[in-house]
Amino acid sequence: MKNHTSITSSARKTLLLEAEAVSGLTAYINEAFTEVVNLILSSPGRVVFTGIGKSANIANKLVATFNSTGTPALFMHAADAIHGDLGIVQPDDVVICISKSGNSPEIKALVPLVKSMGNTLIGMVGNLDSFLAQRADHIVNTTVDKEACPNNLAPTTSTTAQLAMGDAIAVALMEERGFTANDFAQYHPGGALGKRLYTTVADVMSKEEPPVVSPQTPVREVIIEISEKRLGATAVVEGDELLGIVTDGDVRRMLQKDLDLKTTLAADIMSRSPKTLAHDQLAVDAFHMMEANSITQVLVVEDGKYKGIVHLHDILREGIF
Repeated sequence: MKNHTSITSSARKTLLLEAEAVSGLTAYINEAFTEVVNLILSSPGRVVFTGIGKSANIANKLVATFNSTGTPALFMHAADAIHGDLGIVQPDDVVICISKSGNSPEIKALVPLVKSMGNTLIGMVGNLDSFLAQRADHIVNTTVDKEACPNNLAPTTSTTAQLAMGDAIAVALMEERGFTANDFAQYHPGGALGKRLYTTVADVMSKEEPPVVSPQTPVREVIIEISEKRLGATAVVEGDELLGIVTDGDVRRMLQKDLDLKTTLAADIMSRSPKTLAHDQLAVDAFHMMEANSITQVLVVEDGKYKGIVHLHDILREGIF
């Protein structure tokens, strides 16, 4: 087995080098960066990302980020572009070419072709003296001092810088567009993330007849109602007015006080001013309310009237967390 100290030392060194490189990118957030963001904002076309090698992998990830945050984007591999895929680029598209050196053969072949088509070319590049940097219409500077690789060869710090700068552009575009959580939900309908953004309390709460008793209901019947409805609680309602909640915890505390089961009523043990949520609020809001108050159920209301109970298990069963 390799030495624990040397392994952890190497890993920490890598992370510190990459963190330092990303932090150093703030020096390149300048007027040139603002021009790039404004250019994309005003463009009627898409953003076409291209690159070669590891930079192509970063380009693919940034395409996904841009698309999911409201900026239409697609990927074009630099090598494939010079063998027929250049047709991907449409007249109004902005092309972002990602390269550390800016001098690879594929980039040198691609850049003049993009320029001849009349598209705006943005070079996300780590070498300002390179072929790409000298010919791009705009530059996003991703210069780093060294790679985390001990031989200063394998793209590590440089690709981290590309990814971070691409994310910086994406977030700036989001904020300038006023891209909201509701907008985000439209692009992420699947998985736990999407469910958090669009699943409401009404979607997850039990559709069975909700547990309910009156203030005058004997506690024995209250216990039966809680047990039969299997939600760990019942609402206490008089007319249309929600007065309180009785939970199984309230019942246990009552038994500890040795109260007379024959004479004790729901009003005697209920918790007043119960936690409630509107039926159209997000289920994630219910989860956070439960977490903040150390409870496992919340009463659901619609136009101020009691409609049911959403239980912690309902939310977890939906796969929101």
